[in-house]
Amino acid sequence: MRVLVLGASGATGSLVVKQLIRRKIQIRILIRKTAIVHREIIDNPLVETVKGNINELDPSQMNQLVHNCEVVISCLGHNLSFKGMFGKPRSLVQDAVRSVCETVNKGANEKLKLILMSTTAYTNKQTRDKDSIGESLIFSLLMFLLPPHRDNVKAANYLVHKSQEQRKSIEWIAVRPDTLIDEEAESPYAICNQRVRSPIFNAGKTSRINVSHFMAELVTDEELWKKWLFKTPVIYKKGFENY
Repeated sequence: MRVLVLGASGATGSLVVKQLIRRKIQIRILIRKTAIVHREIIDNPLVETVKGNINELDPSQMNQLVHNCEVVISCLGHNLSFKGMFGKPRSLVQDAVRSVCETVNKGANEKLKLILMSTTAYTNKQTRDKDSIGESLIFSLLMFLLPPHRDNVKAANYLVHKSQEQRKSIEWIAVRPDTLIDEEAESPYAICNQRVRSPIFNAGKTSRINVSHFMAELVTDEELWKKWLFKTPVIYKKGFENY
């Protein structure tokens, strides 16, 4: 098995790579030429490094990137700076997800599993997520004022509303962590089918290392994969799964 990790130099993406290394899985990572990656990742024989920007790859390069990968994990996100939030590329996550799916549909792989790191700010109405009036107002403003939020919503929507025909070649799960925090060790966590807390007015917490653990488990546990296939599970640190 080979797993392609996008956003491997980020806070969560690097943890995902480490989780996969622990499980002795072959990994391919795409990183920017200027990205700083931990030596334990870059020097590991299980890790193949490709340098470049996902939004600048042509179809041939995308085909090479995805080739021979059974799973793609996207932990892409926008830097929390003015340029990162309001500069280009504004649709980094959505364009990457679309590009991967279109590459597979054109024949790079017969079938692919895609895991997207999404957010509880994404409302999946197919799982009966409901926004209050206040939440709806704030989310509408964020869609207009905050490009990263709009990007994350559109990326998840692209997967959720894929046709049945497209789903034959792409299996996906969009993992929705609540407020991300940093912790050194894994801890008990809960996986819910839908949001149980308000992401605006009563947000929970999720440690990045727990998110990475869950994603790695999705890669290696077929029963877990089948359980959450074509769904948008919400992950909370244990104790925050109750309103």
